[in-house]
Amino acid sequence: MSESPGSKKHDPALEAAQAALAAEHAAVYGYGIVGARVGEARQTEAREAHDAHRARRDAMWRSVRSLGGTPEAASAAYALPFPVPDEGAAVRLAAELEGRLAAVYADLVRAATGARRREAAAALREAAVRAVRWRGGSVAFPGLVERAPRTGAGNSPDGASKRL
Repeated sequence: MSESPGSKKHDPALEAAQAALAAEHAAVYGYGIVGARVGEARQTEAREAHDAHRARRDAMWRSVRSLGGTPEAASAAYALPFPVPDEGAAVRLAAELEGRLAAVYADLVRAATGARRREAAAALREAAVRAVRWRGGSVAFPGLVERAPRTGAGNSPDGASKRL
């Protein structure tokens, strides 16, 4: 039985890639906030993370296209998970962004194969390392939400949400 025109077969790799793209859009936005509030000592770190996430976002855009999907555009703005009035909050936001990215890349590792899986694993590793740097400590299973410490009701990395 063939699919009707316009219908899409359920593709876990495409769904996970779209979620990773959405998370990268949010991270690029979030690092704009981080960079504006973080102290001078961490400006370079924030700028490097921002640049890395722009590159990952562009790579995920291409990945979604190569999987036959239409990449979702970034939102004009994203709701922050908490107020970010100062440097301490900016550092917490950076750690939160990286933790959520690790979670969506863990999902992509589970759903993908081959080179796409290797790239997702590399992105997961990079996000976990950045999270440790921002947080000042690590979690036992980076990217696994069910193993991460709970930070409140909104800690799910829901790619459909326009929240950071």
